[in-house]
Amino acid sequence: MEQATDDTAPDDGTVRTVNSLRRDTYADSVALMRAARRLGDLPGVTAASLVMATEANLRLLADAHLLTAEAAEARPNDLIVAVRGDAEALAHALDAVDGLLEQTDSPTPAASATPAARSLTEADPATALALISTPGPYAAAEALKALRCGMHAFVFSDNVPLDQEIRLKREAHRAGLLAMGPDCGTAVIDGIPLGFANVLRPGRIGLIGASGTGLQQVSCLLDANGEGVRQMIGTGGRDLSADVGGITTLDALELLDADPGCELIVLVSKPPAPEVAERVLARAARAGKPVVACFLDGSGSLAGDGARPSGGEGTRSSAGDGTRSSGGGRVTVAGTLRDAAYAVVEALGGKAPRGVERPRLPVPHGHLLRALYAGGTFAYEARQLLPDAATGTETGTGMGPAAGEVLLPDRDLILDLGDDAYTAGRPHPMIDPTVRARHLRVALDDPRTAVVVLDVVLGHGAGADPAAALAAELERAPSGQRPPVVAFVVGTDADPQDRAAQEARLRAAGALLAPTSTDAIEWAAAMVTSPGHERAQELTTAGGAV
Repeated sequence: MEQATDDTAPDDGTVRTVNSLRRDTYADSVALMRAARRLGDLPGVTAASLVMATEANLRLLADAHLLTAEAAEARPNDLIVAVRGDAEALAHALDAVDGLLEQTDSPTPAASATPAARSLTEADPATALALISTPGPYAAAEALKALRCGMHAFVFSDNVPLDQEIRLKREAHRAGLLAMGPDCGTAVIDGIPLGFANVLRPGRIGLIGASGTGLQQVSCLLDANGEGVRQMIGTGGRDLSADVGGITTLDALELLDADPGCELIVLVSKPPAPEVAERVLARAARAGKPVVACFLDGSGSLAGDGARPSGGEGTRSSAGDGTRSSGGGRVTVAGTLRDAAYAVVEALGGKAPRGVERPRLPVPHGHLLRALYAGGTFAYEARQLLPDAATGTETGTGMGPAAGEVLLPDRDLILDLGDDAYTAGRPHPMIDPTVRARHLRVALDDPRTAVVVLDVVLGHGAGADPAAALAAELERAPSGQRPPVVAFVVGTDADPQDRAAQEARLRAAGALLAPTSTDAIEWAAAMVTSPGHERAQELTTAGGAV
């Protein structure tokens, strides 16, 4: 193990940056993010990151001023522990690393007489799925090995080159297997949660999604309405791009259409390439069971060959907000995540809680909306309502604004804080709330802010108490002295974080709790009057059936 300090990092006389280099040491990315979060919580530590020394990660550390000159020479198989803080805190943090990496959120499994496989080729021949979580440049090679061993591949890794993703998915298709990912954040396969996943009741619904938190929101709403999940198949965010062409989505459709235990299929995606959406909807229209699609593209009119209305013009359905039906149409296109979930419940004979009464909203003092999301899908959904909103912030460089200071734009803001621009050298905000809490403090202190929107995502992989840091920021100022905050919790009663306790913590801090992501942005948009907010009512009517 090697250590190095760097005088070029933006430290002062008491704060230092130290890198600890672990040669030829590998750890899973989720374990690294959790350990980094716990290091960052230690007194005196101002920043912490644990990453494999890939070229991309070295750039991220350098951009975050967490890379020392010596550690810049690390090899891809090396683990870098980067910590900034005072001298005493640094020593304590480095001593704690090994113990933190050994900690898990799951009970210790019983000892097995069979040693763990050290490679995919050594795995039990009955193994049906491999979870790949390696540095991006190596992930496709490992996934290809899994496919050639007859396993489906769940690729959690990001930063996988596009051409490798296409090759991987084409090979999976030829082999009759699924390549879920890369950058696949969630799935539930045969009841086993993968990545960031909630504890869901088993059931009769199959979900397919190029949208991690979108899948989580829809599946949790189904769970709350008494429905369960047969399979939840993530595809990776680029699957419905023009380059990839929806390979995994179409393969998953074939699989679920042929599954007699699946009675209805749900498609969820961030806005897809139009030609790929047409292809997917055309295949969905030929399915032997109902399909509900939510593409968050602001349109319910997507239709292609084999996916045309089966009887005249689309009309408003009895489902209510967000969906329309055409006579006997087999694919229902919903405009929002909420309306997709409720359309599923009603298609299966249930009664969805439509028409939830909007609470009395306070009169804001400012005029701008600030949506600070951990889940990127929620940002896409909000942008349907506010297409002219800014999607990024700036930070000061020390010339004028202080270095690292968050600068909010002079217009509405819809921010995905899980984007690479905000996670450079840091854990995802679903694990570590530090960066979002800093943005929240600035938004609450800004007199231009009319309302703030927050999501809190629960489940496996998420932080143990994600509401705590956000509630602490709200409690800094009484509710009458700060802008109102609208929050929503994505989770189930069975999730380890205790959904009721998370909601109670936010309410106690003065947040307004919305039942869904859709309601949250609609409530917030109703509180502001800046240009563009005239679309507030359109979000609930986007949708259709093909």
